[in-house]
Amino acid sequence: MGCVLTRLEVSGFKNLVGFAAEFGPFTCIAGENGVGKSNVFDAIEFLSLTAHRPLTEATQGIRSTAEVRAGLPEHLLTIGLEQPWMDFAAEIVVPSAVTDDFGTQVTPSITFLRYELRLEFESATPTSRQGRFVVARESLRHINRSQAARHMRFPHRANRFRASVVSGRRSGGDFISTEADRITVHQDGGSRGRPRRQLPTRASTTVLSTINTADDPTALAARRELESWQRLALEPNALRAPDQFVDDPSIGGDGRHLAAALRRIAAESPDSADLYARVAARLSSLEGLDVRQVWVDEDDVREVYTVMVRDGDGRELPARSLSEGTLRYLALCVMLEDPRGSGLLTLEEPENGIHPANLPRMVELVGDLAVDPFEAPSPDNPLRQVIVNTHSPGVVQLIDPPNLLLAREVSTTFDGRHVRVLEVEGLRDTWRQRSDGATKADFLPYLVAPTGAQLAIHGVA
Repeated sequence: MGCVLTRLEVSGFKNLVGFAAEFGPFTCIAGENGVGKSNVFDAIEFLSLTAHRPLTEATQGIRSTAEVRAGLPEHLLTIGLEQPWMDFAAEIVVPSAVTDDFGTQVTPSITFLRYELRLEFESATPTSRQGRFVVARESLRHINRSQAARHMRFPHRANRFRASVVSGRRSGGDFISTEADRITVHQDGGSRGRPRRQLPTRASTTVLSTINTADDPTALAARRELESWQRLALEPNALRAPDQFVDDPSIGGDGRHLAAALRRIAAESPDSADLYARVAARLSSLEGLDVRQVWVDEDDVREVYTVMVRDGDGRELPARSLSEGTLRYLALCVMLEDPRGSGLLTLEEPENGIHPANLPRMVELVGDLAVDPFEAPSPDNPLRQVIVNTHSPGVVQLIDPPNLLLAREVSTTFDGRHVRVLEVEGLRDTWRQRSDGATKADFLPYLVAPTGAQLAIHGVA
């Protein structure tokens, strides 16, 4: 399983108004603190949550609302707008096969899709002390192979990458559509999109979140992909925790189950010794760290897994003794080796806890996590997409210009009101911005680097 989010559009969510951005396999959103870079990740996370949770739970699941008064829905709305609504649109590539809730594997009729969702806010009433979001409009439409090149603008090899991930065509209508006060789910194939079932608008869950069977394979594929998007917030306590034999062998968003995941990946690898050696080599490349071996210790008495390292002096130490930054780096190294690790990952400020001398290694690692778009996806090239944000001049200097989006807050008029909104744009003369885009001068605020640091952005005159 894996997907590519090629485009995201958001309006009415925090300071995202008329927001639109195109994404490739790897994207770095760079901007000053406080401009709202994290709101992009919040929007991605919220859209993901709406695909498998009621809207109230999706609201409470967002980081910045969960910390304030149990996540009041109105905290997600753009401040200053008269109309309390939010619009989302995502263009995604979904996998060619997914499994429904009953274990049946199904094939979507088309793998390139555009999902749109409008939510409206209903204020609190005497019987309901808290306002809520309801679904006002929802649609899922196809993007045929003949249209794919216009929607997948990042550099890639068409006959290897695009031909592998974009399949199928549809001449009928949408898979999900809204008319008047009804949302209709249409059949996939052989029916010319004939309506299969209808649901009313103003519901507290999305229609997409109700689709869990093989009856709607394409809509199910869209749901599976949206709900698989993962926000990484790697926490030292979670990374240091040993794992029980029965724990989930996949790394969680907070870094939990690192040991169980590494043990599972090694067990599935054709050469576990070689896998452990690659992880150790990545760690040993960090300045100030002398790691010769990495492995997972299996305690049969306590039934726990622990990641262990051996240093240059022969000392065997649990990985939890490593610094916070090194532990985060180790977790990303493990994720890099996981052939099951596909889908969209968002990561804030990858430079946190990393010594400046090791920034090149960290930037290289997060870039390597992303799929190579010049080759077909495979176990050695998982269909994995990575979006990071940063305000670090050191990181900005190391990112290739086509992978950069400059973020800044600007004033605009929307819905008849003046609002401060987040704007992103690519560098001029890259696929993101052919003309009138940002230049090196726009990045000068980031180029206040320590004496001796390289000040040029790679590839930009």
